[in-house]
Amino acid sequence: MIVAAVATTLVVNEFGLRWNLKPGFRALVAAGLALAMVQVLARGMTSPLREMANASRAMAKGEHDLRVRATSRDEVGELARAFNAMAGELAIVDRIRTDLIANVSHELRTPIAALQARLENLVDGVETADVELLRSMLHQTERLGRLVTQLLDLSRLESRSVPLRCERVEVATLLEAVAAEVRLQAPDRRIETSVRPDGLSLVADADRVHQVLANLTANALRHGPLDRPVRLSAAADAGDVVLTVADEGPGIPDTEAARVFERFYRADHARPGASGGAGLGLSIARWVVDLHGGDIRLQDNHARGCTMVVRLPAGGTEQP
Repeated sequence: MIVAAVATTLVVNEFGLRWNLKPGFRALVAAGLALAMVQVLARGMTSPLREMANASRAMAKGEHDLRVRATSRDEVGELARAFNAMAGELAIVDRIRTDLIANVSHELRTPIAALQARLENLVDGVETADVELLRSMLHQTERLGRLVTQLLDLSRLESRSVPLRCERVEVATLLEAVAAEVRLQAPDRRIETSVRPDGLSLVADADRVHQVLANLTANALRHGPLDRPVRLSAAADAGDVVLTVADEGPGIPDTEAARVFERFYRADHARPGASGGAGLGLSIARWVVDLHGGDIRLQDNHARGCTMVVRLPAGGTEQP
């Protein structure tokens, strides 16, 4: 704009001298043309800003699909591209929020509807309060309690309001504790554990890592054959501790492997709604592992079965 204004002034002054115009008139014409030129250029430069302002007001009303033009390569163009990226992320967050509300509503409605139907039958005298009926109602109540607990855990983990109480943990003891807990819930199933080398340990929050392994083991038991074991193993690898939970069930196809850690996601053939959980266990496991600076992934499926791999740093800072 400065260059354009100066150039306009010089051109007007040159022609004014040729035509013997008065200095005051030359200055007035030069100023008018320079101001007009600056106005045109400024309007063109600020049009993306005005477009972003209008889009921001629309986004505040819930319209997250708007985008602005980003044609220039200057700072305004960079701002426009950053604005479009932010709008895309907001659209994803809004979709996740909507899906979360719908999924939570569905998961809560199912056991509540079952309890309501049974209670109405009891009140109307259609059914009697026998042991099987009470056991079914207790199962639905426990399912509600697990869902609420998982939602609270996930909310705290995502907000990083859960402090880790890291200490030196013996891996063999940790795996045996998980196996013992699972055997109480499924006494007829076989759980095998192995640790290499003997005495392997890591610095971590024992309760949270226990929660991760318990979730993975529960999934493995749910989807694995009744007559085949679930294997929990641990090994040292390049300064890390690698924990694996393996079953011999139908596995998870490659097309769905990337989504198993999403909240409420279920692979259709591996997580049937009648027998599966709420779809939060793997999300919680991922957040716990991330808080420890580790990694969790689904190992490439073999001909049969599924193997979940958790890699945690063996070292760390112990807390008093």
